Amino acid sequence: MNEKLRQWISDISIIPEWTTEYDSSAAQGDVIAGITVGVMLIPQGMAHAVIAGLPPIYGLYAALVPLIIYPFFASSRHLAIGPSAVDMVIVAAGVGAIAQVGSDQYIALAILLTLMVGVIQLLMGVARLGFVASLLSRPVIAGLTFGAALIIGFSQFDQLLGIDLPQTQYVYVLLYEAVRHIGEVHLLSLGIGLGSIVLLVAMPYIKPAIPAALVVVVLGTLAGWFFAVEDMGVRVIGDIPAGLPAFTVPALGLGDMQSLLSAAIALALVQFMKNVSLGRVFAARHNYTIDANRVLISAGMANIVGSFFRSPPAGGSFSRTAVNEQSGAQTPVANIVSAGIIALTLLFLTPLFYYLPMPVLAAIIMVAGFSLIDVQELRELLKTNQRDGYIALFTAGCVLVVGIQEGILLGIVATVIAVLYRISRPNMVELGHVPGARVFRDINRFEDTEKIDKVLVLRVDASFSFANADHFKDFILEKTRREKREIRAVVIDGTSINALDTTATDALWSVIETLEDRGIALYFAGLIGPVRKVVIRAGLFDKLGEERFHLDPHEAVEHILEQLDDEDEGARLSDYRDNIAETDEPETPDAA
Repeated sequence: MNEKLRQWISDISIIPEWTTEYDSSAAQGDVIAGITVGVMLIPQGMAHAVIAGLPPIYGLYAALVPLIIYPFFASSRHLAIGPSAVDMVIVAAGVGAIAQVGSDQYIALAILLTLMVGVIQLLMGVARLGFVASLLSRPVIAGLTFGAALIIGFSQFDQLLGIDLPQTQYVYVLLYEAVRHIGEVHLLSLGIGLGSIVLLVAMPYIKPAIPAALVVVVLGTLAGWFFAVEDMGVRVIGDIPAGLPAFTVPALGLGDMQSLLSAAIALALVQFMKNVSLGRVFAARHNYTIDANRVLISAGMANIVGSFFRSPPAGGSFSRTAVNEQSGAQTPVANIVSAGIIALTLLFLTPLFYYLPMPVLAAIIMVAGFSLIDVQELRELLKTNQRDGYIALFTAGCVLVVGIQEGILLGIVATVIAVLYRISRPNMVELGHVPGARVFRDINRFEDTEKIDKVLVLRVDASFSFANADHFKDFILEKTRREKREIRAVVIDGTSINALDTTATDALWSVIETLEDRGIALYFAGLIGPVRKVVIRAGLFDKLGEERFHLDPHEAVEHILEQLDDEDEGARLSDYRDNIAETDEPETPDAA
């Protein structure tokens, strides 16, 4: 069987590798972890649905069927999937732009978006496009998370304050409207919300083993029922449909699909990057590997099947995955156990949530949202690489000011521009000879290096392509022109050049001709096989001759000095050799 076909079948197989090692010990860990995460999912699922502008019950739908389907295709053994805050913000932004929040059309479009996200992920996985994870770099994800965290938190101002605010993803609009309606604040709603926030923040320090969100939901529901807060003007969840979601084909409309396409692509990529990142973290901890293409396929199948059971998009969760692993999960079966908890809730417990005050859910969402703000991550990016830090801040600003989808796209564009700029301005240095050795190093970093008489040795630390051809050409010509000594030969150390395209070869032709007019010969050293092939095919080898190509700068310099000595009966070569210590093996050049 063709190897590629075999690999493709392996990618889409519903028999994951972890099934061959499944035993009673793994089952016990999965059951405990699944129950723990399932209990977390009840309040989180309902809260996250509210972020998306959906009725709370849809958060539980997203925690049911996708969790059952995912394990059959999973690559990560610890990833806990379901509704997540960042995903729901993108849903709200994408669907809210074309439908009224809370309407039947809005709900139908959210389900259609789930199907579209799943199809995109599945097609990407089958086409083995897992490498596109690199499009969403760490700075873009950091910026998106920072911006989304603020949107998530401030989006709940209306429920926390008990006032009507516009449904928008723009924080500045929410803040302006909140200040404008400050006199209409419902004080009891605000008190319930603030009390819930205090309890949510304090619980992890008081009883870290007990899910704080669950405690707040239980206490809030009991208080809402006992004190009849609905009669006092506090908004409550109200009637929640009981029972499991019925099989329903999502409403397919070409116009709607076109309108949702950008949101679907953005969400598919964000989910994928999040799932891969989380999967790799826990895979490294437990000494196994994950397949990025299988991550796509598993997420795609979970979302596709889930959409037929009224599920919003489901993806990996930062907090629940951490709890899943800490609780002893061994395989993705823990997701199925969590789905079982949600099924029991849908069948028997939904009437109990009628009296749950909406400020309580708002508090859960705000605490979860603001907890995603990672200032330390931004500081680390700025400290390690300022360019990455600026991209993260730029992405966050675009997410907050322009919009989530647009912010993601602009962040990716900024990353690509930064990469292209870096490629177009590669590190190019002059090398000097290290006395007593056969190696050449950067004269600006190593003070003991010496220049070779009438020879200029240069190194380029990048592929040589259209992106940097002109810069490369200008550097060589300008360097030879500005030297305050006579230059008869230029040696290009090509050990770091791993690619050469036609634009670059054209630039080399121009360099050769210009240098020849100045009486300077161009030499190459250390070119790797693929680059040598391009040089030969471009006619450069025939033009210059074999004597212009050498294994390393040392060999090239010896050849040049010998020719110069022949011209004026000098002793450059003997002086150079006298300056080299006799060793059994030549030293390895420092990569710095």
